[in-house]
Amino acid sequence: MNKIITEFFPRLYHNLVRPKWFTDLYIHQNLKLAFDFNDKTVLDFGSGTGANCSLFSPGNYMGLEPDQKRVIFSKKSYPDYHFHVLKEQTLPLEDQSIDYILIVSVLHHISSEELIKYAKEFKRVLRQGGKIVAIEPYLCKSNPICNWLMKWLDQGKFIREENGYLNIFYENGYECNVLKRFRKCFVYNELFFSAGLKSK
Repeated sequence: MNKIITEFFPRLYHNLVRPKWFTDLYIHQNLKLAFDFNDKTVLDFGSGTGANCSLFSPGNYMGLEPDQKRVIFSKKSYPDYHFHVLKEQTLPLEDQSIDYILIVSVLHHISSEELIKYAKEFKRVLRQGGKIVAIEPYLCKSNPICNWLMKWLDQGKFIREENGYLNIFYENGYECNVLKRFRKCFVYNELFFSAGLKSK
């Protein structure tokens, strides 16, 4: 029974919520147009079922995910890549060891208090010139129906307005750049942005 629970539910999520065509259309195409990840080290923070790892070379990639079932699924699905269970708010990485921190549909599950702690950890592990790259659902004042649908459909308790995400990073030593705002599946307003360390 434990094996069924461990393997079936992540697979269901992977196939229904993150099918390959969907991930390619809304996530991978945007990332590839905006960034060159060749020879860059990448931390996939909240890597889920590992759907984004194929964008990167196995030797330069690490996925961190708090759900052990999804980590087990990721390891079986992408055996050449490294996935680990995120157990605490200290990242298991050396100082200044990462070029990019990829965060896709994760921040809206994290409270502002927790996110401030992670922002400090991200700062510690990022190399000079490194960036956080994030795609998140956001609340848009001009689309109240979409806002209502997102809150109803999504399990994330912390879907924020655009400035709600950006200000957390601004206030913790980052410079932010909004790369794109787009609609996903006619419902979700998505914010694609990056955050790099402020110049001293």
